[in-house]
Amino acid sequence: MYKIDKNVYAYRCPKCGQLHYPAPMRCKKCGYRRYPEQEIEPNFQKEGYKPWEKTPLKGSCKLLTYTRLWNLPIGFDQRYLDFGLVEFENGIRASGRLLVDKPKIGMKLNVRVEKIKEFYGKVCYGLQFVKP
Repeated sequence: MYKIDKNVYAYRCPKCGQLHYPAPMRCKKCGYRRYPEQEIEPNFQKEGYKPWEKTPLKGSCKLLTYTRLWNLPIGFDQRYLDFGLVEFENGIRASGRLLVDKPKIGMKLNVRVEKIKEFYGKVCYGLQFVKP
């Protein structure tokens, strides 16, 4: 049995240093290619290739916008879910579940990675935003 990594990562291009989330196949700034095989195969080698650095998305962020969903798919037992779009201090933007009673645009939040739902016996993890 393998250990579950409860982190969500941004990826830094080794050529120009641009940070991306989610991970692209090519850097949006310089076009440098990312090979996902490097994360699966420990001995992955390609001539002249430098691996992308994984940076966990954590710490504080600012709420940019949010919405409330009422018609939820199978696997959710709540009446509604709040989702937010945030910006981290490094400029990366991400969306996830908003666990705040009275959200306000611009408020400071912290991020964590937790169970979002269980579907057919599989646990799904995702970003959750909470008050600091």
